[in-house]
Amino acid sequence: MSLQKTSPTRVFVELVPWADRSRENNLASGGETLPGLRHPLSSTQAQTATREVHVSGTSEVSAGPDRAQVVVRVSSTKEAAAEAKKSVCRRLDYITQSLQQQGVQAENITVTKDFRRVENAYHMEAEVCITFTEFGKMQNICNFLVEKLDSSVVISPPQFYHTPGSVENLRRQACLVAVENAWRKAQEVCNLVGQTLGKPLLIKEEETKEWEGQIDDHQSSRLSSSLTVQQKIKSATIHAASKVFITFEVKGKEKRKKHL
Repeated sequence: MSLQKTSPTRVFVELVPWADRSRENNLASGGETLPGLRHPLSSTQAQTATREVHVSGTSEVSAGPDRAQVVVRVSSTKEAAAEAKKSVCRRLDYITQSLQQQGVQAENITVTKDFRRVENAYHMEAEVCITFTEFGKMQNICNFLVEKLDSSVVISPPQFYHTPGSVENLRRQACLVAVENAWRKAQEVCNLVGQTLGKPLLIKEEETKEWEGQIDDHQSSRLSSSLTVQQKIKSATIHAASKVFITFEVKGKEKRKKHL
């Protein structure tokens, strides 16, 4: 009786160990072994050799800015030097006291002063640089200062940014999530073929990407001065992606011993 020829099959995951590890990169398209390569190990050798499953995992995470900076500028030009200083210092004291009453810590407030002569008058200008970690509080304080101070006080739009530590945490989180996704994939593959997933033998981060914001660059350049606070936060949001490659050990299902 003659046997019918079966159509060649493609290998999705190979769990049987081979004497020549380069074989896994030299399989013919029909599942046939290329000439000159070694054959699979014997059943006795296979029991002691390490069987592996190779998987990749990807992830994408994002984080909004954790700091915002606002600059308040106060200036005055007077014929007398004392009058110019008095005008600026009076409003400067009011601003710093208001900030402290609103719960802004002294280490988050930086004051710089500039005094110079302009033709036949004296000009004094002061800047109060405020760093915020709570954006709701920032908006309330800015609205309060706009209401209480005259037009000679200029409040800059908030500038949102990330501290170095937060960016590094985001990169680490992207890698860890990618590793977890790869582990879950390997677990499902082993369950599907009736095997047990063992310890990782190799973990390699193959690719990382980072980018900022989701607002169209052309639109952002034209309307940067008119963006809302939420739009600016979205534009300053950092995204990070990671791709990892992991090799896991594969163990056979343990057989329960039958009791007589």
